[in-house]
Amino acid sequence: KRNSPNWGGRGARRGGGPGLGAFLARCCESKRRELEEIRKSGMKNFRNIQVDESNILTWQGLIVPDNPPYDKGAFRIEIIFPAEYPFKPPKITFKTKIYHPNIDEKGQVCLPVISAENWKPATKTDQVIQSLIALVNDPQPEHPLRADLAEEYSKDRKKFFKNAEEFTKKHGEKRPVD
Repeated sequence: KRNSPNWGGRGARRGGGPGLGAFLARCCESKRRELEEIRKSGMKNFRNIQVDESNILTWQGLIVPDNPPYDKGAFRIEIIFPAEYPFKPPKITFKTKIYHPNIDEKGQVCLPVISAENWKPATKTDQVIQSLIALVNDPQPEHPLRADLAEEYSKDRKKFFKNAEEFTKKHGEKRPVD
């Protein structure tokens, strides 16, 4: 039925049903609420969150890891929420270089929670961020984007930690002071 609110075609808007504009307004409002919740939560491992108010679907912030070798710096990430969010997962990119088997040279990250096959629309952004922090703190060499670093991590952990710490000191951002 063309005028059914569930139809989703042109008739839905003519019949008074919600159009794309209303959907985007709800999406943006929910992202603003989620952003406020994350800022108020005092999440110590995700700091300095910046959002351009004209584009609430792009966030930047600092990942501040607890564990060596990444505890010597901080890492700027960008989270882009697609127009189809929450039905499609956000995309996370590291803007700061990191020596990590699960993050490639372009900053792309292998994070199961945001993969197309595992994504669930009910997943909240803070859960995604917590998963990312856990991955940075505890690399998963069995799912590498950089096979050379995964091999080094698995075969010579001491060498990996030394290289990753030096790389973090050289390329990482300054850690925020509480």
